[in-house]
Amino acid sequence: MSSYVALLRGINVGGRKLIKMDHLGRVFVSAGFKNVRTLIASGNVRFDASRADAKTIAAKIEKKLLKEFGHEVPVTVRTVDELKALVKRDPFKQVAKSKDVMMFVSFLFSAPAAKPNLPLVVPKQNLEVLAVHNGAVFIVARRKSTGWFAFPHESVEKTFGVQSTTRNWSTVQKLAAAS
Repeated sequence: MSSYVALLRGINVGGRKLIKMDHLGRVFVSAGFKNVRTLIASGNVRFDASRADAKTIAAKIEKKLLKEFGHEVPVTVRTVDELKALVKRDPFKQVAKSKDVMMFVSFLFSAPAAKPNLPLVVPKQNLEVLAVHNGAVFIVARRKSTGWFAFPHESVEKTFGVQSTTRNWSTVQKLAAAS
């Protein structure tokens, strides 16, 4: 058995594709996964499964979610060890922490179509892409003049040309520690 984390894209956002975490957990159990735990309502599921290719597991989960909930939910799967390695790498360690800074990780669903020079600054959104490692894009968001933060999801997909799902750095740390 190996430990994995499934990251679901676009659920429980803006009142669309609403999925309760207890129901989601039951779907994973019915798919044959063991030690299933959900974390935060954004669609993070930690589970154990027989060692298999992450894309194969993701496809199995997507099929099960479509059957259970009636809409397509893109899923990317990472091993817990991969998440632990990303946390250990911590490209944010040089970033000065403050209430005006948020850190995000966007997980790419496939190899990027484009690889920009880094660091990449997106002035309109007040975002900075610091690093890309193992299909994970590390982004710093700074508070805009409006007082709000930009959410980097759309910028990442446009820049890299592939589908992704984004989590706060603190969520990624919790997922890595959830084993």
